[in-house]
Amino acid sequence: METSTLFWLFAAAFGASALGGVLGMASGIFIVPILTLLFGVDIHVAIGASIISVIACSCGSAAPFLKGRLTNVRLAIVLETATTLGALTGVFLIGIVSTEFLYGLFAIILALSAQQMLARRREAVAIAPGAASWATALRLHSSFPDRALGREVHYQVDRVPLGLSLMYGAGLISALLGIGSGVLKIPAMDAALKLPIKVSSATSNFMIGVTAAASAGAYFVRGDIDIGIAGPVALGSVAGALLGARLLMGLPAAKLRLFFVIVLSLLAMQMLLSALGVHTPGGPA
Repeated sequence: METSTLFWLFAAAFGASALGGVLGMASGIFIVPILTLLFGVDIHVAIGASIISVIACSCGSAAPFLKGRLTNVRLAIVLETATTLGALTGVFLIGIVSTEFLYGLFAIILALSAQQMLARRREAVAIAPGAASWATALRLHSSFPDRALGREVHYQVDRVPLGLSLMYGAGLISALLGIGSGVLKIPAMDAALKLPIKVSSATSNFMIGVTAAASAGAYFVRGDIDIGIAGPVALGSVAGALLGARLLMGLPAAKLRLFFVIVLSLLAMQMLLSALGVHTPGGPA
């Protein structure tokens, strides 16, 4: 492979992972279209490379997020159990539910999530948790230093059972459609658990790495991971993830929320077109 191609693969992964790191989404949602459209990579090889990029992106940003106390590890472990169960259920349902129906449902969910996040422009004020709440029993409440505000922000985790239900649905839909569930995890954490947007993004980023690692072995055994492509993509992903982590910690919450709403809206439009049978370049097939 030519040196110039390796450089552009690195650059593309860098940009996609920086954006994914800021939003707490799997960078594969950007990398797969880039590899298939701009580099002419086979879709299966592109997905294999995106899996590696997601792991690299998550690992690359884990240290800054943990050091900055943005990631709620206890909450991530609790929620990941529901997401994994949902993904396993989705595997058994593949082929039973109409793909077009799923795309339409996903588009509606994304649009509603964008509307919900746009309406909630201000970060929720922490309220005293109930003595018998799940979050209190599991010690999920926490705090983080917000650089943009210049102070410590304390937050309470709310409605854990509802959050688990939504995480199960996120894992189910992501398995059926073959997409990263980060795009659904963050709105779920924002709406149900009432987490600050930065905590949602950092915690989601931690979770998607665990999910991707579980499926990487299967792609490797099938021969869908091309080292010549996955190598520079992984290196670019690590560098991009580090930049994304720094940007996230310094961004004002309101701007980050608006940025995420724009991405959700664009993805909803793409999914709606797929539901209508109009497959956009690089979109779901």
